[in-house]
Parts: sequence; structure tokens; C-alpha cells
Amino acid sequence: MTHVVTDNCVNCKYTDCVEVCPVDCFHAGPNFLVIDPEECIDCTLCVEECPVNAIYADMDVPAGQEIYLSINAELAPDWPVLTSKIPELPDAAKWDGVPDKLPLLKRQL
Repeated sequence: MTHVVTDNCVNCKYTDCVEVCPVDCFHAGPNFLVIDPEECIDCTLCVEECPVNAIYADMDVPAGQEIYLSINAELAPDWPVLTSKIPELPDAAKWDGVPDKLPLLKRQL
């Protein structure tokens, strides 16, 4: 099992989760984080640290957000590993809870 970053992280990109990850499985894109499914050890530490509740076990991803399973796997090899907390995006609080943010996901660094 692995964990997956989902829709609510788009345009928020809080990195509290990164600080508690014992295996450095988080990768950072322009406006989103992903978890490398090959590195994640399913420790669950990141789930409670995410202030926008965007991280789920792969078996518990909310209905309609299953696409994020493949997005995390696809983008992790292309984006740099993030090992320490960085500031969230400037308008992060405004984007928390906004639904259907997939079209806003920036894939290019």
C-alpha cells in the first residue's frame, strides 16, 4: 500500500507532510506535491500532518479522485525530491476546499 496526494493539494502545496516523512518520498512540482509510490513505506505519518487533508491511503482515495493514483506515480520521477518544509503557496488558504482543481495542476517545472 502507498499514500497518495489528491486534489486539495493543488494550489495549496503545504509541506508539513514532508518534514515527517522518514523515506523522503515527496516530490514537489510548481503547485502540487506527489508521493512516489515506489518509495512510500505506508507509515501514515504524513496523513495527520497535511493541513488540508489531501493525503489518503491508495485504497481510501475519495470517489472521483482515483486519477491521482496515476498522477502521483507519473510525476514523482520527473519532479525533485523535497526533504524539508518550504512556504506554502501565497493563496493557499483561499484554495483549501475548492473542488475539482485537476485542470489547475501544473505538470511542468
